[in-house]
Amino acid sequence: MADMRKACVMGHPVAHSRSPMIHNYWLKKLGIAGLYELKDLQPDEFVPFVSNLTAKGYVGGNVTLPHKEAAYRTVAARDAAAEAVGAVNTLWLENGKLLGGNSDVHGFILNLDDRAPGWSVPGAKVVILGAGGAGRSAVYAFRQREVEVHVVNRTLARAQDLAQRFGAKAHGWDELARLLPQADVLVNCTSLGMAGKEPLQIELGPLKKSAVVYDIIYVPLETALLAQAKKRGHRTVDGLGMLLQQAGFGFRKWFGGNPQVTPELRAMLEADIAAKTPK
Repeated sequence: MADMRKACVMGHPVAHSRSPMIHNYWLKKLGIAGLYELKDLQPDEFVPFVSNLTAKGYVGGNVTLPHKEAAYRTVAARDAAAEAVGAVNTLWLENGKLLGGNSDVHGFILNLDDRAPGWSVPGAKVVILGAGGAGRSAVYAFRQREVEVHVVNRTLARAQDLAQRFGAKAHGWDELARLLPQADVLVNCTSLGMAGKEPLQIELGPLKKSAVVYDIIYVPLETALLAQAKKRGHRTVDGLGMLLQQAGFGFRKWFGGNPQVTPELRAMLEADIAAKTPK
């Protein structure tokens, strides 16, 4: 199978990744001769590995913790999203050069478009909780759509740095209740509410009924935030769609074709998450 293209997800640890499930599903569906694998690499193994992808038989791959910064530094060139957000999570080869991109930006906004069509009303205002890497991707994606963004973070200085970078507004956590009544979309970009982490404690009372509530966490699939929002009648968006939508970005670079996020694929991942999430 000399023409078989291979890609992989590179991280440490990496056994928990659901990327192989997604990509191998698409390869089979589209009838493409290819393979997507897990590659557990120690920090000192990463740069030698990606500097010689072709010899290892790979056309590219995804990068997860703890290699994202090394990936950002190692590539010959980065796409606009990776450059803006300061993170590379997708690698591919073009004319023998190693290039880097950020698929989270694409996945984040495509998931919202898909699960809450029409969210972007004229003059839409978005409130984002968290100013870490996920918050950066979200702010950049919204600002590309020219949406007004308010970043709320426990450490105000971090929110200010992020807001300044992309032309958003920064606030401390104590201002959240005041911001909620004007929000058309509320997004949790913190790890609060994730399985094994502290819960996100927030009262949605001031939020208008038409607002969309988006949590980028997908383990558990329904966080306490989304459960509370559903109960109040809000449209909700979970993080699984972001994982699925961002995967298509790399797949097209490595294998070509037009992978689709189908109900069948989503159901397959939902079942896997349900089976492996502690009750």
